[in-house]
Amino acid sequence: MIRQNILIVGFRGLYNILEEIKNNLTYKIFNYINENEFLKSLNSNSLDLANSLVIVKSINTKLIDNKKLDKRIIYAFENLPIEIDKLLELINVQLIKQKYNYQSKINIKNYIINLNSRTIIKNNKSLKLTEKEINIILFLNNKKPQKINILQNEVWGYSSGLETHTVETHVYRLRKKIKDMFDDDNFILSHDDGYLIQ
Repeated sequence: MIRQNILIVGFRGLYNILEEIKNNLTYKIFNYINENEFLKSLNSNSLDLANSLVIVKSINTKLIDNKKLDKRIIYAFENLPIEIDKLLELINVQLIKQKYNYQSKINIKNYIINLNSRTIIKNNKSLKLTEKEINIILFLNNKKPQKINILQNEVWGYSSGLETHTVETHVYRLRKKIKDMFDDDNFILSHDDGYLIQ
């Protein structure tokens, strides 16, 4: 499971509170002194915004106007002070919304993967996938070719009882489903060094 990030911009008090209880939180916390420091980091492409929520005291026009920043991941705490329980509840609600939005539209090649409904979509055609098929696609996406034993370990979790033909069968069935629905023989490529999606 991918851990989400809280990016706190110009809100040192909130960062200090969350830092004190970080062992009880399910997300990572990052602090930026001000908008300029955050935007510098944003422009360097070092942030994983797909899994992040940006928290500010109030919305700044520099943040709103930035083309790299999806406005839906920015949350402003404008009604302060706030009780700690309410604060954590609001953060968790925003993270759930952000995760749902992210999972509903993942672009892979010229397809859209919706993790919430477990579907793959292209040209108004939709195909239902199993959780294992989704995990195979996500693991193979934009990586070098992956050998069967790596797929066994990463997608299935290592099991000495799992035979390699189980992996091959799953990949074969997934490739066939995509071929039948979208007439695409090249979604998952077979290479001497393993399988890949590029």
